[in-house]
Amino acid sequence: MNDNPKKETQINNPLHGVRLIDMLEYLVNHYGWNSLGAKININSFNNNPSINSSLKFLRKTDWARKKVEDLYIRTKEREG
Repeated sequence: MNDNPKKETQINNPLHGVRLIDMLEYLVNHYGWNSLGAKININSFNNNPSINSSLKFLRKTDWARKKVEDLYIRTKEREG
């Protein structure tokens, strides 16, 4: 019996322990900025992209962060 329900939900969370910077660096290495910008159309991916500017935007913008998280999960699942 698990007395900590939060810990139980984290077991099934594929993003548990994964930092936003790690997700972003993985996606940039996997797709490149051009493909990443085509998949998720945000200025920080398409116009003079950088990790720092993208992180700043993603930390403030929930919908964009969600798209990055979803793409990260789908990409990792395809790798199996």
